[in-house]
Amino acid sequence: MDVQKEATCPVCLKLSTERLDLSCGHSVCQACIPVSKSAVVSKRGEVSCPVCGTRCTFKNLQASQHSVGIEKRLREVKLSPDNKKKQDFCECHGEKLLLFCKEDRKIMCWVCERSQEHRGHHTFLLEEAGKECQEKLQSALKRLRKEQQDAEKLEADIQEDRVSWKNQIQTERQRIQTEFKRLRSILDMEEKKELRRLEEEEEKILHSLAEAEAELAQQSQLVKELISDLELRCQWSTRELLQDLSGIMKWSEIWTLKKPKTVSKNLRSLFYTPDLSGMLRMFKELTNVRRYWADFTLNPENLNLNLILSEDQRQVVSVSIWPFKSYNNGILGSQCFSSGKHYWEVDVSKKTAWILGVYCRKRSLTFFKGRRGKSHSNVYYRYRPQYGYWVIGLQNGSEYQVFDDSSHSDPRVLTPFVATPPSRVGVFLNYEAGIVSFFNVTNHGSLIYKFSKCCFSGPAHPYFNPWNCPGPLTLCVPSS
Repeated sequence: MDVQKEATCPVCLKLSTERLDLSCGHSVCQACIPVSKSAVVSKRGEVSCPVCGTRCTFKNLQASQHSVGIEKRLREVKLSPDNKKKQDFCECHGEKLLLFCKEDRKIMCWVCERSQEHRGHHTFLLEEAGKECQEKLQSALKRLRKEQQDAEKLEADIQEDRVSWKNQIQTERQRIQTEFKRLRSILDMEEKKELRRLEEEEEKILHSLAEAEAELAQQSQLVKELISDLELRCQWSTRELLQDLSGIMKWSEIWTLKKPKTVSKNLRSLFYTPDLSGMLRMFKELTNVRRYWADFTLNPENLNLNLILSEDQRQVVSVSIWPFKSYNNGILGSQCFSSGKHYWEVDVSKKTAWILGVYCRKRSLTFFKGRRGKSHSNVYYRYRPQYGYWVIGLQNGSEYQVFDDSSHSDPRVLTPFVATPPSRVGVFLNYEAGIVSFFNVTNHGSLIYKFSKCCFSGPAHPYFNPWNCPGPLTLCVPSS
């Protein structure tokens, strides 16, 4: 160790490489002379010792062969077993290092443990502390490897998601382009049809006008000839006129102009462009509310005996089992909503009567009750917002009705305009805004009716009533 100290450069404190002996007796690395702050080369070629500051002539500096040999030997030397053994003993007390102080994170002997410095500290056997440290190390290593695996898996998932999204976007882009190309093709085809129809009508009208023109020309030539004959006879004598047996006079008296068939001055039919922008606007609105499609089924609890529910709980059929007609065939959805936006669709293609919408239980309300077997004069009496129903209905296969509150005992019956009978009806609920809307999915999502400013006193339930029509009423699967 003394030799190592002797071979260490006093400036950089490392084993000297390319050692130089100065005239003052100090030996330093050649690299330490120019970089040292105190080593300044003068104009006469002198250099100051970085240790003591003595001026030395630069040309007299020589490599120290002795130091080079010591440095080479020290780089080859290995610690002897005796030096290793000394490391296992306390430098202060000479006792074997067998304990570990948890607070100071130091290895110590039993004498150190009893000293004032470590009194009250938690100490452990070195072997136990090492084992515990190894266990913690392995546990941390295991956890971090697990985290690394999770990170790699998440990274792989993100890569898969990126590829999947790119594929979906590309597929959707191609689908949109294909659909609009198809629409353009349809529009081009319809344009050609209309132009062809217009050309046919033009050809027919022009042909009729040509025939009329030819007939008028023939009659005009005939009347000219008659006029010419009559003018010639005006120059005859009375005797010649009286003896004329050609009958021209009689023909001239009875001849009348035959008018051609009247041709209409207006086209038989005009082409009216459908409101595509309005249709697209309606369809876009339907597309927007479809983003809130709620996936639920019909609720089998408290099912009326008149109703039969399918196994998947999405279809209900009304059956007649009573001697009198029953109209209380309502069934709720399996979910209720107290907030948010929600949408669902119902297949009514095989129904001639139904009621659909939203129901919210109202407290402290009583309904009109008639005798058994008889009902109120208006069977829709209870289906109005006053009693918690925001619904529309169909009767007799073509009579669409909306039942709203009014000041009279009977609900106000509104008849919405339904251009195309819906095979599917979409219902949209916006709980916070108090809106219940009904869409004709069959007719590009046209709006049938919208309840505004609805006051929901509690959870809102999807409501379905197949009425007394035996056809099935089906709750559609999302995006079906």
